[in-house]
Amino acid sequence: MDSLGFLYKTRIGRILLKPLVSRPFSQIAGRFLDSRFSKVFIKSFVRDNSIIVDDYQTDNIECFNDFFCRKIKEGLRPVSMNGDDLIAPCDGLLSVYKISGDTVLNVKQSAFTITDLLKDDFLAASFNGGYALVYRLCVDNYHRYIYFDSGKQLDNKRIDGIYHTVRPVALSAFPVFVQNTREYAVIDTGNFGRAVQMEVGAMLVGRIVNHNTGSCEVTRGAEKGYFEYGGSTVIVLIKDGTAGLHEKFMTGEEVPVLMGEVIGRKRS
Repeated sequence: MDSLGFLYKTRIGRILLKPLVSRPFSQIAGRFLDSRFSKVFIKSFVRDNSIIVDDYQTDNIECFNDFFCRKIKEGLRPVSMNGDDLIAPCDGLLSVYKISGDTVLNVKQSAFTITDLLKDDFLAASFNGGYALVYRLCVDNYHRYIYFDSGKQLDNKRIDGIYHTVRPVALSAFPVFVQNTREYAVIDTGNFGRAVQMEVGAMLVGRIVNHNTGSCEVTRGAEKGYFEYGGSTVIVLIKDGTAGLHEKFMTGEEVPVLMGEVIGRKRS
């Protein structure tokens, strides 16, 4: 049993887990990873996660979080600007779930409702029959994300919570996505109707940094924000009848995707 298994699967581990997922612990960890002393961990992080450093812009790296939030070089994440294409807003492992009423969104045995996720009964009800696209980012993924379509961002809502890991061991033990700190934008998209694009923080900071926090026009492929250190998750909610997903994403299993990759097509 690894360390996360011990924390999430044993009685003693769960006692120790409580302070580790708290906001104060994440804030302390975040301050250290923002300090120049944290640079010492970059070399081993690159080695352990097989990161190709030449793919990224690495000027002015002053701390570990600077490296973790590094930008990828132009052209390495092409984005389809065809409005009929439904694209991935980030790198990660994609799982697709049909929303049935407000009932259950099953993510590796973690059951929760769209209402609990959004804390908005009316908005949640509008996604009945639609899809939840869950992108789980691992620490070796690129941790910046883009808007999946152009349109009008109506608002940005933050829901404070705690910071569980988003690995399967936690998803099977807790309703992680409705307990963790998260932010979401409601967007009237040009091609897929009213949608939600949400970011969920995770253990050891997982700090969410969004560039636009109010009403504004947004553009497909433009950077929406980034996560600081920690595995994290992006969730996109789309309404019934707006898009068809490619067959390989409809198995309920996680499938690797890259930011900008076409994952489905607009429906008439």
